Order: sequence, then C-alpha cells, then structure tokens
Amino acid sequence: MLYDAFQVQADLAAQTRAWGRMMHGAISPWAAFGAPLALWSAGARMMMRAGLTFARPSFGFEQIMVGNREVPVVEEAAFATPFGTLLHFRKDIDTPQPKLLLVAPLSGHFATLLRGTVKALLPDHDLYITDWHNARDVPLAAGRFGFDDYVEHLVTFMGVLGEGAHMMAVCQPAVQALAATAVMAQAGDPAAPRSVTLMAGPVDCRVNPTGVNDLATSKPIKWFEENLIATVPRRHKGAGRRVYPGFVQVSAFMSMNMKRHVQGHTDLFWHMANGEAEKAAVIENFYDEYFAVLDLAAEFYLETVQTVFQDYTLARNELTYRGTPIDLRAIKRSALMTVEGERDDICSVGQTMAAHDLCTSLPPHMKSHHLQAGVGHYGVFSGKRWEQQIYPQVRNFIAAHA
Repeated sequence: MLYDAFQVQADLAAQTRAWGRMMHGAISPWAAFGAPLALWSAGARMMMRAGLTFARPSFGFEQIMVGNREVPVVEEAAFATPFGTLLHFRKDIDTPQPKLLLVAPLSGHFATLLRGTVKALLPDHDLYITDWHNARDVPLAAGRFGFDDYVEHLVTFMGVLGEGAHMMAVCQPAVQALAATAVMAQAGDPAAPRSVTLMAGPVDCRVNPTGVNDLATSKPIKWFEENLIATVPRRHKGAGRRVYPGFVQVSAFMSMNMKRHVQGHTDLFWHMANGEAEKAAVIENFYDEYFAVLDLAAEFYLETVQTVFQDYTLARNELTYRGTPIDLRAIKRSALMTVEGERDDICSVGQTMAAHDLCTSLPPHMKSHHLQAGVGHYGVFSGKRWEQQIYPQVRNFIAAHA
C-alpha cells in the first residue's frame, strides 16, 4: 500500500510537470516585459520540478585536466551484476596512476551524488566507482541482495582492479569496506587494497550518537520491517521485490532540515523571477541530484540497520561473512585513513576514527586520521574544503602507500 500510494502521488506530479512545461512555454517568451509575467514564468518552472525521479543522473565528465593538458574521460562498465556496475572512468594517458575503487553509499541516492568527490579524484587516479542499481528495476529472479552480498561485491570488484589497488568508502559503506578488507586479508587475497580511506562512516555508532543513531535504536527491527518496507508495483521490472523505498529515505532526510529546504526552494523561485540564472542553477543542480532516488533491497536495509546501528557487530569485532567470523586484526597490509567532519550531524566525530582501535595489527605509520574543522557530513567529501583541504591529504596518503 505504501508504494501504491506513492505511485498515485508520482502520477499527479507528472501531470503537474506537464502543465508547468506548457505554461512555461507560453509565458517565458514574454517574461522580460514585466514583473507579473516573470513571476508566472518562475511559478511554471517550479511546477516543472514537482516530484522525485528514479532516473540516474549523468556524472557528466567528458574531459578532465591532468597536469597541464585536458584529456577525455570515457565511462565504461568493467564488471556488472544485476545489483551494481563497476564503473571505470577511463582516461587516455601514458603515466600509470594508482587504481582506486570509490565505494558509493547505497542509501537512497545514486552514485552520482559523489560527483564532487569524483571530480577531485579523477586527475590523480585510475578511478572506478560502485554504481549501484535501483532495486525496483532488478527482477525477482536475480535473487536477494543483503549485507554479505554488498561485501562480496566489494571483494569481487577489488579482484577486477587487481593487485596494488586502493579503496575509499564514503559514509554508510565504511563498514562494508572494512569488512571486505578483513575478508580478503584472512583469505590471503593478493588483491586486498593497499590502502583503505573511510570518509564519515558509521564504524561505531555508540560514539557520540546522533539523531540518526537514536532513531535506529528507538524501535525494534520488526518495526522497521512492518512500517518502512514496501513491495514494488507491477509496472516496474522488479515487481514483487520487497524494498526500502528511496522516497522514504529522502523524506526522512528532508524532515531533519525542513526549514533549510523550504528556504532553498523559496530562494530558487525568486532567483528565477529576478533572472538570476547562475544562482538558480546552483540550487537546481543540487535538488536535481537530491531528488533522484533509488530503492534498496529490503534485506540489505534491514540487515544494515540491525548490524551497524543496533547490534554494533563490527564495532565489537563480532561481524561474520557467509557464516564465518571476520577478525579485523587480520588487516596487516592495508593502510588505514579515516576522515571526519567537525559539524557532522549524521556520522559524528569519533564514529569513523573507531576503525583504528579495531585494526590493532596495523603499525602507527600505516594509520592516519583527519578531522576537518567547519564542515558537516557532505562537506567531508564535497565542496571547497574537501577539494582544498581534505583531498590533498587523502591523495598524499594513497600515494605514500602505492
């Protein structure tokens, strides 16, 4: 019923967008002749933005500066499963660069949410990213996708990159990235990452709990299953699959900062009405990405909530993989860097750094931690401070362990 109710709203939003396009087409040629028409034109454009989209946006990197020259960038699938693609940003350059797997969160948005992260990493690395698929478009015949399946994807993807590659995980998959590294270490896998960088990830949510952490522990896992899980309607390829809908996740995120989002859309309207195209574009681009959502397989969502946010299994060094215990002390050859944001209200200070206390076999010279002043969660991996202050340290860390 939850998904069906949303689908009705989505259909109404589609009609609103259609009316907005028609109105904008009729009014916009005359908007420059007076304030009333400019306001109507801006209102029509706001109508055109109604609702969410389940379409993956484009990364949009056709070329990038490497050194003092511009080189083309080609996106190509290096490996794919029904649930995710190992996307390679191939560059035609002569100088070898460190191979790096960027692990994107699977938390309601597409991997393109890390566009700013990718932009900074591209010039200096042979970059790959986990491009997760929308679970509502994965047929039931593809089977389940749970916590262990995510870890297995990372192990497989690192195997594709081969020996000497590095891994960076942003936010939620810090746990799976650390687990995959331990699995590969225990197996003596030569493709185990040379270094692992964890960016604002919930390694130990017992440390300085946030509102997100409190919500996860306020209800039993059965409540999450009964109230937040829905069945994909028949009109989609994944019909019948149980999912945690992306629209539920985005609604939860918005409710945490509702005043900010209301103000953002108010500002967008007036920028449009006043002809401030550049200012309007900044806000539009942000919300184009923010409102592009994907559904998570129900088993992955529920297992993550229970494992990471309720039982703290990794933090207790009691995590298992395919029924076999994982011992983080097995990590001896993968250098570890953690990065946190001073103002992070999603993954607070100390939660990611806890990884160092778990990887006790690593010597001090293979560990590094950076606390960035003045940034919240998204500022850890996007924006000016990421580009100018955080990324140079990450780049040097990877280079030092190449």
